[in-house]
Amino acid sequence: MKVQVKTGLENFIESPPEWIKRLRIGLLCNPASVNRDMVHAKTCINERFPGRLTALFSPQHGFFAEKQDNMIQSGHMADPDLNIPVFSLYSETRSPARDMFDLIDVLIVDLQDVGTRVYTFISTMAFCMEAARESCKTVVVLDRPNPVNGVKIEGNLLSTNYRSFVGLYPIPMRHGLTIGELAILFNTRFEIGCDLVVIPMQNWKREMYFEDTGLPWVAPSPNMPTPETALVYPGQVLWEGTNVSEGRGSTLPFRIFGAPYIDSRKILADLPEHALSGIVLRPCVFLPWHNKWEGEPCNGFQIHVMNKDAYCSYDTSVAIMQAVRRNHPDAFKWKLPPYEYEYKKLPIDVISGGQTVRRRVDGADQNGYKLRLNSTELKDYSSLCQSVYLYL
Repeated sequence: MKVQVKTGLENFIESPPEWIKRLRIGLLCNPASVNRDMVHAKTCINERFPGRLTALFSPQHGFFAEKQDNMIQSGHMADPDLNIPVFSLYSETRSPARDMFDLIDVLIVDLQDVGTRVYTFISTMAFCMEAARESCKTVVVLDRPNPVNGVKIEGNLLSTNYRSFVGLYPIPMRHGLTIGELAILFNTRFEIGCDLVVIPMQNWKREMYFEDTGLPWVAPSPNMPTPETALVYPGQVLWEGTNVSEGRGSTLPFRIFGAPYIDSRKILADLPEHALSGIVLRPCVFLPWHNKWEGEPCNGFQIHVMNKDAYCSYDTSVAIMQAVRRNHPDAFKWKLPPYEYEYKKLPIDVISGGQTVRRRVDGADQNGYKLRLNSTELKDYSSLCQSVYLYL
């Protein structure tokens, strides 16, 4: 029997802090902001505090999570149920303007993160925290599970020279924290310094994957349809910086990937053993209906995760990328800018947070397949995380 995890939303509605009852409330949310009965946070909060919810805010992909890709902005609107403004924080601005915050006294954040640095909801939260500090507002983060557990970390730390909307702070790609713990980390260790309250979950344990929580999964964005997508995402998102399709425009984004020029048999034969740890890499052909290689058959693979604990998405995807580069040196290309409002740096460097991955894939030395990471950095980061842990 699965443990029944209670989200921060459910705990907040059940036992709200007394001081919030007299304040005007803003809510940063999207369709995944639901309780276990699929009731949306805006409804829960409006019923608990009638007339106090005065503005809504939406992150990337829109209030209805309908926008497909990066740099596809959403407009402001009025909520059709409550007739209050919905401010898009992925529009002409990615940070709340002062007049938006003039309508509220406290901002509640209820977003389902996916455990990966480049998933921009955590950047939107950080920008809201900065705006709250400047306007003397309080931020309340309603915590939710890290769907890929709170134990494992993967990837290099972001280099500060590559700070962007897909990476504001020096954390690894798979960061191992809940969104509430990230808020504390950003606020204290990275010195945002806003008035922050985190409402924790109950019964969540660090080793849990989303399937262990007993909670329903609602896609937080169009290409994050399942928890297994979140599991492959820390490595598979790297393909966004190449001319290989990451599976957008298919029914299995990030779980399938490929390009017309790939010889799947050659790639499989060239992969090191570690690249297949915990997975079956099954050759497949797919036809994207939009994005890269639209309408062209792509040869590639589907990742079938057989052992979640043995699988390391980042190392696996880098090793496969190295094999594609080796076997198709003329066809494989790095994608050119722009990417997430960065117009000069290569997308692969923006996504990976530095030049390590690109240099490793392009490097002449192909004897060592595994991405060599700075283990001291990761150990230091792990120690830093423990200082903000809310759960065992």
